[in-house]
Amino acid sequence: MKIGVVYPQTELKGDPEALRQLGLATEELGYDHLLMYDHVVGAVHADRDPPLWGPYQETDPFHDPLVAFGYLAGITQTIELVTGVLILPQRQTALVAKQATDLDLLSGERLRLGVGTGWNYVEYDALGQDFAVRGPRIDEQVAFLRQLWTEAVSSFDGEYDHLDRGNINIRPNRQIPIWFGGFSEPAFRRAGATGDGFIFAGPLEGGQGAVGGVLDGWIRIKEHLQANDRSVSGFGADYVMLASRSVDETLETLKRWEDAGGTHASVVTMGMNLGPAQAHIDYIADVKSRL
Repeated sequence: MKIGVVYPQTELKGDPEALRQLGLATEELGYDHLLMYDHVVGAVHADRDPPLWGPYQETDPFHDPLVAFGYLAGITQTIELVTGVLILPQRQTALVAKQATDLDLLSGERLRLGVGTGWNYVEYDALGQDFAVRGPRIDEQVAFLRQLWTEAVSSFDGEYDHLDRGNINIRPNRQIPIWFGGFSEPAFRRAGATGDGFIFAGPLEGGQGAVGGVLDGWIRIKEHLQANDRSVSGFGADYVMLASRSVDETLETLKRWEDAGGTHASVVTMGMNLGPAQAHIDYIADVKSRL
């Protein structure tokens, strides 16, 4: 099982030096990947109808993951760079295809593009996209991304995106892996139908989502893979271990997730009141030394 680290976006205040230190430490400690969350716009939660249910507000700082990874691609050599997850339907598809291409080429094919639909409709409004159609739009976007990455010149006539005999040039040297993320049955369905993997979060058992915890979600995805005549072999399953609040819990969770067939896991340091970047580095170093 490959093990990586979640960059603690909301706790390091957008500090460039913290990004440099934690990116280099993740690689030097022998981790396999660094995962970053995505939010373009924060929003005040008070007096919203419908309510905003997600965990982040206007006070939470976020780097743009594609820009931050462009920097990290230049100072690291081996770690995979994972968007976990990029809110794809609020972004322009062709632009994401272009940005992802450059990042994959400049990093030596180290990008894993995790995508999802998100929860912040204020963010969608600010970016000029329709929150109500985020589900069908992401389905169409994945097909369009893969076409843009493959064909020298192509046309696309979708419900939300259109291209008349155009392209992106340059293109990547491979099909960049697209992993879905989320908590819901539609997200599991999409992954089973067209995804290269899935990024889970939350508790292993019980908790948020239509079918309960991560282990139940993993079962549902395997059922969707089977329904689409796709093999579990080669399909990735990454668990962002939000529920593990200590080194001991992290190690126990890693064992349980590997036993369940997980292929990847991501160590979380956010929410532990660790303080500056070095404290987060010390924590992931402790986890690594005890693996």
